[in-house]
Amino acid sequence: MRILVIEDSIDIAEAIDAKLSRAGHHVTLAEDGISGEELAIHGEFDVVVLDINLPGRSGFDVMAHMRGRNSPTPVLVITARNQLDDKISLLDLGADDYIVKPFDIGELEARLRAVTRRHQGLSKSLIRVGPLEVDMSARAAQIAGRPLELGRREFEVLEMLAAHAGSTVSKDRLYVKLFGHDDVGTPNAVELLVSRVRKKLESGDVEIVTHRGAGYVLRSKAGTVT
Repeated sequence: MRILVIEDSIDIAEAIDAKLSRAGHHVTLAEDGISGEELAIHGEFDVVVLDINLPGRSGFDVMAHMRGRNSPTPVLVITARNQLDDKISLLDLGADDYIVKPFDIGELEARLRAVTRRHQGLSKSLIRVGPLEVDMSARAAQIAGRPLELGRREFEVLEMLAAHAGSTVSKDRLYVKLFGHDDVGTPNAVELLVSRVRKKLESGDVEIVTHRGAGYVLRSKAGTVT
């Protein structure tokens, strides 16, 4: 997942960054509400972690402006125990979930996965496309019972395509998921990664189809997605 963390406590932000980065996620940190809001609205993130008390602009304002600009990105709010009443207002503004300080970062990661699954219309972390199984929680995949050996970015390609199986995912969308806005990836790197994943799927009844000028579609040759 590509995660934006808007949190002014350096200790908390760095702890979240370290844990989630070790788990294979891409984490971007923002220390104030103004820069965080700009990233949340104009960036391409799978989910936003938003603290309530922020310098420059409060979490309430960030949340309101995101939804006012029709940003669909799911948001998980960080709240202190004495701010529990505030969670109602934030949920009403469009937040998707909340977690109370102090919290276990493992629980935070689990909640983030759940929020993104709901946002994608998925009720579970396991996606099946024909003989292919992609476990987003374990970050692992297998085809016809055989584990697939995938690099981190190869898995992210497969994860994105599996979450939208049967639909076209644009190269630009894959690029942002893989490399963000500040990395040094190229469109050719996306093509190379898709090609690698395609080869690893060749032995099964599932394929990645290229739609020239549009993007890529992961599909079962039998048409089964669950």
